[in-house]
Amino acid sequence: MAKENTGELDLTTAPIGKTMMNYAIPCIISLLVAALYNIVDQIYIGWGVGAEGNGATSIVFPLTVLALGIATMIGDGACSFVSISLGGKDRDRAHRTVGNAVVLTIIISILLMLVYLIFKEPILRMFGATDDVSELTRTYAKRYFTWISVGIPFYMFGQAMNPIIRSDGSPRVAMAATLAGAVANIILDPMAIFILKWDVMGAAVATVAGQIITAVISLVYLCKMKEIKLKKDSFPLRMSLITKFIPLGFTSFLSQFSLVLSMAVMNNMISKYGALSIYGEGGTSDTPMAVVGIVMKFFQIMISVVVGMSAGCIPVSGFNYGARRYDRVRELMKRLLTYEFIVGVVALLIFELFPVQLISLFGNNYSDTYYNFAKVAFRIYLCAVPLDCICKASFIFLQSVGKAVQSTLLSLVREVVLAVPLAAFLPWLVSQFAGVENGIYGILLSMPVAVVITFIVAVVIDVRMYRQLKSMEEQ
Repeated sequence: MAKENTGELDLTTAPIGKTMMNYAIPCIISLLVAALYNIVDQIYIGWGVGAEGNGATSIVFPLTVLALGIATMIGDGACSFVSISLGGKDRDRAHRTVGNAVVLTIIISILLMLVYLIFKEPILRMFGATDDVSELTRTYAKRYFTWISVGIPFYMFGQAMNPIIRSDGSPRVAMAATLAGAVANIILDPMAIFILKWDVMGAAVATVAGQIITAVISLVYLCKMKEIKLKKDSFPLRMSLITKFIPLGFTSFLSQFSLVLSMAVMNNMISKYGALSIYGEGGTSDTPMAVVGIVMKFFQIMISVVVGMSAGCIPVSGFNYGARRYDRVRELMKRLLTYEFIVGVVALLIFELFPVQLISLFGNNYSDTYYNFAKVAFRIYLCAVPLDCICKASFIFLQSVGKAVQSTLLSLVREVVLAVPLAAFLPWLVSQFAGVENGIYGILLSMPVAVVITFIVAVVIDVRMYRQLKSMEEQ
């Protein structure tokens, strides 16, 4: 597109490939940068604090993902609904949706912060800060989590507003808001850890500072949106609107929430089986806990590209669907799934060929056991990522065209029905047949098994959706 706007002329007539890239690339960068918050923390902690620090961030990581899941549910749902509304030329519904999303995000984020601060210790134990990890790891986890909790309202506000800003036709502004916060985090991290000697607390403070910057930029943009003009009438909560846009973002929530559940189960399984395995140095699970946490961070980087490409296309597919340009929606679907598969293949090659080089980014003063487990973890846990890319893209594409039921059902299969039970069941199953010392391999197998089953279901739903769009186009 020559200009950044959501006008009907651009989104319904510009070349699909070019339109996709104009919206998807800024979104990919935004989500990659958001993922870098945790990655950068863990890299600096690995070099400046050690494996215990990385183990602590691995324990806290799923709790930040929960906040992200709620924020993206509100933001992506509002983005989809606003785009469809603009395509149907209903601007009143669009500005009220944005106002309701803002108020909802503020209320929920403050409540979540309070829950985290009040119930800090039992929550951390639930996510792996048990007696099977060292006391130092538990201490670091408490310190890191306290500061991360304080930043939850800023984090959620910035993440929820990001897709809404894209729906207003400003994907580059959304990217810039996230990028500014990440740059601040990257600069402040080494200062806080190496100069001020604040260990994991320094990493958390730097992260919160970056999140505040992103939230402020997002707030400034909301005051002068282009296509959507906020008014007093925008902000009173309307259940009739909330019940329409929240289901469209529920898939985004499930994707993140399942990661929280599976990480809670995985961390507890790692605490148990990691300490009993050949990788349990000193009778603790510190090494497996730290390594799996790092592997999950790289998985998040890949997923940021996948989700960024799909979520970036939400305004394009939603607008065209609302404008009844089903031919363009079908073409976008075909291209999106193809591009996502290519991303998955490239990621797979990197994970399988360079596990030691990847893990070494987080410090190199570790034992041979640490590196050996890193090879195993990367190669088993992430072996089905090309298929997972197709699944994630399918979830988001379906929600972008208002197919909340199909999207949610498909996401439920992957994220809840399979991922969580398998993470709990497979370690036990492997330990029964191969000995308890090998139970940790069952944890690593849980991801690819869940992905393969979900992929089969996704193919069936995608084929039906493609045929339905073709039929609607002909009619």
